[in-house]
Amino acid sequence: MVLLNRIYTKTGDDGTTALGTGERRPKYDLRIESYGTVDETNAAIGVVRLHTADMPDLDAMLGRIQNDLFDLGADLAVPERDGKAERLRVVASQVERLERDIDALNDKLAPLTSFVLPGGTPAAAHLHVARTICRRAERVIVELAARPGEQVSAAGIHYMNRLSDFLFVASRAANGNGAGDVLWVPGQNR
Repeated sequence: MVLLNRIYTKTGDDGTTALGTGERRPKYDLRIESYGTVDETNAAIGVVRLHTADMPDLDAMLGRIQNDLFDLGADLAVPERDGKAERLRVVASQVERLERDIDALNDKLAPLTSFVLPGGTPAAAHLHVARTICRRAERVIVELAARPGEQVSAAGIHYMNRLSDFLFVASRAANGNGAGDVLWVPGQNR
């Protein structure tokens, strides 16, 4: 259980923030950037959900994803350390559930004949925004994982990679299972 009875603490006034371990890092630190961009992805999905009331299955999937993204933020906020008790981590079963959701949505989609431009319904357009933020979060997390001494769970990286795929497929589902996709026409404006 999380208890938040005070929103401002003033501890970040010096330009640092605390990880879940209590260690303080500059607010521009790549670990802070990684879970901050995961949070941004989550917020974008929250906006998508303003437009999915008439798509209860998709909305439920997005709700589960929002919870998973909080798990990933907690995972990133508490770096793995040798000899320390494990904290909340994203696990393979979360990635596998996301893959099943992708497959379920994709089974109903018309085959693609071109790249898809962001657009269509409001839900689809916002899903594309969430997808691009998710891709940025993935890049930051992978960069963090490549740094010496920085531990990042493999399942967390896998989750973000699958999530961007999910968001793409979900955008097509929100566009009438692909019928309302806006397709790229190469060289159309030459």
